[in-house]
Amino acid sequence: MQSTTDEKLAKYNQYFSIEHSFKINVKPLEGNSDCTFEEFKAQIPTPFLLATQVVAIDNMALQPLQTLSGVANQLTQYLHLQSQKIDLLMNFIISQQDEVAYRFQGIRFSGSGITFISDSPLNLNESVEIKLFINIDNCNIYCHGEVIEITNVDEGYQHKVLFHHIREDDRELLVRCSLHTQQKQLQALAQKRQEQS
Repeated sequence: MQSTTDEKLAKYNQYFSIEHSFKINVKPLEGNSDCTFEEFKAQIPTPFLLATQVVAIDNMALQPLQTLSGVANQLTQYLHLQSQKIDLLMNFIISQQDEVAYRFQGIRFSGSGITFISDSPLNLNESVEIKLFINIDNCNIYCHGEVIEITNVDEGYQHKVLFHHIREDDRELLVRCSLHTQQKQLQALAQKRQEQS
């Protein structure tokens, strides 16, 4: 049994993880904890599907324009503004998926799992439905996971959850989001050091 836990923790640590505060919904999966990946995909709420597609379309549409100059700069700026309007609408729609009864405080995320804090512990090895609301690059993701570690901390109980079912596009979005967050944190640290010297 111990080797199984070690294997799960190794999978959890497979991707670079970043410390960041975010909202999360975690709900125990009742009867469908052993669903197939196809069944999982059929359960994904439409707003989460749309959110991922909007991010992918933005990246594809704006990337080629980044290298152009002149009039293309103005076009790029206009398209960024249009994209921001769509993002605002998507964030509002996604916020309707947030269930207060299952809301917890996320503290760390990666392409392989998340860590969150709760007042009372879930069950170890429990299968859970996860809704991630990370306020960076519209990183709103629905997935299934498994509680692989519970630690008693000052704030309550810290849970490590390994993703079990997650779409590859969503995993890539989490990885990009973690790298973007790390870059921002390093820039803020460099600026703080510069101000102190």
